[in-house]
Amino acid sequence: MSVRTSLVALATCVVVGATALGTSPASANVSQGYIAGSGTIIDDWGDEGPLWSGSKYRTSNAAGLWQYVLWAEGATEQNGSAYDYADIDCDFGDNTTYATKKLQSRWGVDPDGAVGSQTFSIADDHLRGSTGRVTYFGKVRAVTFIRTSGGAYRFENPEAGVGSNLWETANYQTYATCFVPGG
Repeated sequence: MSVRTSLVALATCVVVGATALGTSPASANVSQGYIAGSGTIIDDWGDEGPLWSGSKYRTSNAAGLWQYVLWAEGATEQNGSAYDYADIDCDFGDNTTYATKKLQSRWGVDPDGAVGSQTFSIADDHLRGSTGRVTYFGKVRAVTFIRTSGGAYRFENPEAGVGSNLWETANYQTYATCFVPGG
């Protein structure tokens, strides 16, 4: 193989690789520290998580964001009632696990109770908006999130209540409650 042929092959690989990187979906993950997105909204969450009752992110604002999804979807609780606003406590406990499994079954996903890339990918198909206000359209209700110019997702503090205008970043840090001063 000549030097020229090798250089052409190398240049082709570089161009193809750069093109693949430039057209890839939004890139975020747990190591970024918070649920995030960029570019189009409907591919923001597919690389997030995983969240489940045994994860170190069990009590986190990332779990709180997922609980908003369960509430919007009207997922079923252990006692058979609909997952309600009072269940948004940023703790991925037994009730959230059960509701997640029920929602996964409805969506045709393996009902393992863990929110990984497949479950998050289906959820982000329900997002509409752009940087700024993003709406999740669930089966029962719509929920508004904020996606900051840096890509971080934020949700309204459930302890303060709907309409409080107190927003929390959906981060993976462990907290005792959803309310994080300055969060």
